[in-house]
Amino acid sequence: MPGGPAGRGAWAEGRRRLRAAATTEPGRLQIIGAVLAALVVAFGAVTVLEISSRATATDDVVTRSQPLTADAASIYRSLADADTAASSGFLAGAEEPRAVAERYDRDIALASRLLVKAATNAGSSSESGQQIAELNEALPRYTALIETARANNRLGRPLGGAYLRFANEQMSRDLLPAAQKLYDAETARLQQDDDDARFWPVLSTAAGVVAIGALLWAQRRNYRRTNRVFNHGLLVATAASTVLLLWLAVGHTVARAQLTDADRHGQQSLKVLGDARINSLKARANENLTVVARGAVLTDDGKSDKYETDYTAGMNRLGEQLHLAQRLADDSAGRDPVDAAVRAVSEWQERHKDVTRTDRAGDYDGVVRKVIGAKGSTGESFDKVDAALEKALAHEQREFTAAAKDARGALSGLPLGAAVLGVLGAAGAVLGINRRLSEYR
Repeated sequence: MPGGPAGRGAWAEGRRRLRAAATTEPGRLQIIGAVLAALVVAFGAVTVLEISSRATATDDVVTRSQPLTADAASIYRSLADADTAASSGFLAGAEEPRAVAERYDRDIALASRLLVKAATNAGSSSESGQQIAELNEALPRYTALIETARANNRLGRPLGGAYLRFANEQMSRDLLPAAQKLYDAETARLQQDDDDARFWPVLSTAAGVVAIGALLWAQRRNYRRTNRVFNHGLLVATAASTVLLLWLAVGHTVARAQLTDADRHGQQSLKVLGDARINSLKARANENLTVVARGAVLTDDGKSDKYETDYTAGMNRLGEQLHLAQRLADDSAGRDPVDAAVRAVSEWQERHKDVTRTDRAGDYDGVVRKVIGAKGSTGESFDKVDAALEKALAHEQREFTAAAKDARGALSGLPLGAAVLGVLGAAGAVLGINRRLSEYR
């Protein structure tokens, strides 16, 4: 048995021979050569494993987690925009404008399509999967309420307004919170992938330092014993290991810098701009519902119009987010559309004051014209805000994608290079030691 007397005897004999070999210079050289080759191979292997992991995480940021985060934000925006379009179409009366109806249909179709896409990338037991299931269950109920509201509105029945308010309540209570949780879950996954990609390859760096240190020690030992300045094999091994260590340090530093740039000048702006666009959509829906409800829905304290209060709060948040987006924008291509949105919001607020004055005068038809009219209405101002924010979002998305792809590119060739340089370094170490051993034959 291996653990019996024979096994222990073989182990003892092996140790005896190793000690005997270590007492002679050829034996010591063989041990040094084996250790050097093992260290260099280990350096290359660990680098391949660690950088492959970082490259995979970086690729996930580019191709999976960030696009899914963007899709989750689009689901939220599509739902909010559909609610806004539905209320705008209701205000137009029995004959809903074709463009408004088509906008509502596009929003619902986009949200449904993106939910199917998100479901293929999320497990049913995950947070994302649970929110997707909830959205898929609640969305048909919402669209059914909207269709009932439309049908009653076409017939001139006041009940249509109640159904529209019920639909808006479901959107605010069920759909949008679920969409927000889906976005938060996908954002957390993006952050995890980003953290994994940034994490410094500690083991690879340590292995490289140890391998190069051992090679330098071996060359110094060789010089002291032979008075020869260079051993070509050991020199090749040291050069290969040094190149790999520098490549590792520079490549990962560049990747980290690009990921930081993608986050700072892309993802952070995308989040702020996405929130701003969502708040503009909510404010627009509340403005429309203020006219539809005509003061029938009050705040919890019974003192104010609920939709008007929500509109004011949403516009305040929108203003804060736009000012933050201005600070985050790092070039004129990103700053100009945000500036345009700020101007359009100011115009919107002024026009809304005129709507309020007209409403207090009891001119309902005038209120409707000033809210959904083609010229000089708050709807026109809202469209300017939405178009400007869409342009800003598209720019920041391009900025993020470009920086993240540069991060991926900085690591793309490193795993293969590490394998090649590791083999080359180990071969150089063995040949260098064999060169010395040949002098004893």
